[in-house]
Amino acid sequence: MCNLLTVRWTITPRSPPEPWLACTGCSIARPFRCSGKTRLNASGRRLDAWLIYKCPVCDKSWNRPLFERRPVQDIPPDMLAALQTNDPIWIRRQAFDLAALRSHAFHIEECAEVDVTKRVLDRPDGWSILHVELSVDLPAGIRLDRLLARELGLSRARLQSLHRQERLRLEPGRSDALRKRVADGASIMLNLADEADQTMIGDAASGHSRP
Repeated sequence: MCNLLTVRWTITPRSPPEPWLACTGCSIARPFRCSGKTRLNASGRRLDAWLIYKCPVCDKSWNRPLFERRPVQDIPPDMLAALQTNDPIWIRRQAFDLAALRSHAFHIEECAEVDVTKRVLDRPDGWSILHVELSVDLPAGIRLDRLLARELGLSRARLQSLHRQERLRLEPGRSDALRKRVADGASIMLNLADEADQTMIGDAASGHSRP
């Protein structure tokens, strides 16, 4: 469609989720933070691996199992190299494995602070509909309405109103989609025809503002 301003937002959470655990040092439950370090233990030709978490108050550690008693020959070479070198990219991806964390902790605190990288895919003259594509590579704790309000400079009440008027359309099209956290592949269509602040919203969506 020639009336679409199309942008892609890449959403990156600033920190990994934090499992709430009973801290033996503090004698209460606290959210533990990933240290960015792993621990390897060899027993013959088998390895154990853990991801190390720390209590932010007393520095007590918790080792989250990655695998146990795995034969060395069964470990992919890239995984073994990442464990041996504490590769930060590989460790960060493991730290965002919510399913693995939920098997060890009664509550997971997800980071709602995110960085947004904006890229304009198409901005034709005379556009009237804003199309935002979301790319979310790692789980992020921010709700869609909060993200749109922050990045477009709109109130959540106005977003809800536009949604009720079907001038804001979401895919997937669940009725509560605005209240759900951001998801990879989500698509937002915002009809701004006749809106006085169309240009301002378009500039905000594109990642720049006009003087």
